[in-house]
Amino acid sequence: MITLGFLGAGNMGSAMMRGIAASELCKNGEIAKTLAFDTDSEKLSRLADDAGVVPCESAQALADAADFLVLAVKPQVLGGVLDGLTLRREQVVISICAGISAEFIRSHTIADARIILCMPNTPLMLGLGATALAKCDGITDAEFALAMQMFATCGIAEEIPESKMREIIAVNSSSPAFLYLYAKGFLDYAKSEGLDDGAALRLFAQAMIGSAKMMTDSGYSIDELIKMVSSPGGTTLAGLDQLYRGNLTDTVDACCNACTQRAYELAGAERSKK
Repeated sequence: MITLGFLGAGNMGSAMMRGIAASELCKNGEIAKTLAFDTDSEKLSRLADDAGVVPCESAQALADAADFLVLAVKPQVLGGVLDGLTLRREQVVISICAGISAEFIRSHTIADARIILCMPNTPLMLGLGATALAKCDGITDAEFALAMQMFATCGIAEEIPESKMREIIAVNSSSPAFLYLYAKGFLDYAKSEGLDDGAALRLFAQAMIGSAKMMTDSGYSIDELIKMVSSPGGTTLAGLDQLYRGNLTDTVDACCNACTQRAYELAGAERSKK
């Protein structure tokens, strides 16, 4: 049995706490209790009421009690927060801070801190998250498996190399914002044509959900799926021609590269050239 602690109770941290509270990890006693500290006491009160989270009076009190310590604060302030903490060698530190490396955390805590890097996304708030995790030096297989289970309670979890934790951000963590902007274009078009806002939203959202399931479950490649929708001389090809003409895939590549570059900047790290 472990004591789980959350440093920060924002959207991601709160969603995780609620997901874990309802999971088998708590029901079977693998996680004995969940603690949290946040400067916003109202957030902690709500989590105490609806997820059984135990508020801590300070960040250090949380760090002293937690076997697994989840860092769920903004990456821009993480260094200052960690500078004021004393950690224990036996603790497992789980970071969900974008762009932050294990070396950064160790430089602000202890040289041999044992760390798991994670990159979740906001659909985790609905139990539909997609989280990438990397196992750093010193973490046991059992500890990493438990971390994977924790994030799987709020969606899916995938292991990736530690060296690619910044590159994955554009793919799973920032990508919901990019998809929402893409969706906005379709919904704005629907509105301009006098279509009902609610109906258009539901139809387009279901088209995205169904398309996502086709990508994961149909067995067809992306190119094959595009071809399946594209009858010769039909409406889909007419629309695709405009997307190709606008270099959509090149724009997406530029978007992802900018996202990754910013992740390196947040950590004060240098990005290696492709």
